[in-house]
Amino acid sequence: MELDSIECVSYSDGMEDDDDAAAVTSSQLPRPFLKSASSAGSAAAAVNVVVVSDRAGTAGPGGAGTGAGPVVISPATGVHELLECPVCTNSMYPPIHQCQNGHTLCSTCKTRVHNRCPTCRQELGDIRCLALEKVAESLELPCKYYSLGCPEVFPYYSKLKHESQCNFRPYNCPYAGSECSVVGDIPFLVAHLRDDHKVDMHSGCTFNHRYVKSNPREVENATWMLTVFHCFGQYFCLHFEAFQLGMAPVYMAFLRFMGDENDARNYSYSLEVGANGRKMIWEGTPRSIRDSHRKVRDSHDGLIIQRNMALFFSGGDRKELKLRVTGRIWKEQQNPDSGACIPNLFS
Repeated sequence: MELDSIECVSYSDGMEDDDDAAAVTSSQLPRPFLKSASSAGSAAAAVNVVVVSDRAGTAGPGGAGTGAGPVVISPATGVHELLECPVCTNSMYPPIHQCQNGHTLCSTCKTRVHNRCPTCRQELGDIRCLALEKVAESLELPCKYYSLGCPEVFPYYSKLKHESQCNFRPYNCPYAGSECSVVGDIPFLVAHLRDDHKVDMHSGCTFNHRYVKSNPREVENATWMLTVFHCFGQYFCLHFEAFQLGMAPVYMAFLRFMGDENDARNYSYSLEVGANGRKMIWEGTPRSIRDSHRKVRDSHDGLIIQRNMALFFSGGDRKELKLRVTGRIWKEQQNPDSGACIPNLFS
């Protein structure tokens, strides 16, 4: 029998006959992660079970497929707990190791516990739990971000790769001036930037900012500047900072989109800086905040101003940096005939 899907059925022990149990359809089955059963002391306690469907039909007495319905394998909590590493509590993937007494743990934690079983303290050796690896291979589970809206269900071994790229996974805080570990959805992060980082919030698709620094020769202690703009119903982060590029200090401005990369491609922006009859212009597509601030900066994907040019734009005796950066954001419109994007200049 090929085991190729998993479902969770909840029933009351002794309260339903076999015909009723077989009548349960997959559309009636719950999606969320498997929960613990009720107290074992009650004879009529609800029991969660893992059901593995045999799509070719369940083998009958003569070996032929009867199509009688799902086969009960084991309690749901048991499967979940078996696949959870007792050290890091993450899901285990091959190779899954076990000691001589049958206690399991993941390969990453095997080295962390110095080859000693964390449960019974016996030496682990190199025993693999092939049976548990096979059980995991037969499972299909919902994405761990299902509570955030992801509807997908994946085979156990494909689930981890999807979750690392899931569009419903939380975003990291885009603030660059500190190692902020806060994660959340976009509305939560907007409130976090405003209330906790005291970031300036603006509405509109054009901006005109003036950056002043008293000692432009010192970039090590330069302040990262972040401004959030709300336009087209979306949020954008405008970054401006100074850093060392090789032996020379430079100033850089770039825009990040508070959303996923595919949505970021629907927008474009321009940045302009100049004075004394000279100007520099940058046009590009905002990067998603899925890309870290450092990754965008190190890729030089933005308006980069060398210090000598920045001082020229500042005018005066060149002892103080005074840069005025202007720009705008616009939304690209899809051309239904050619599939090309054309700028929407009237929103």
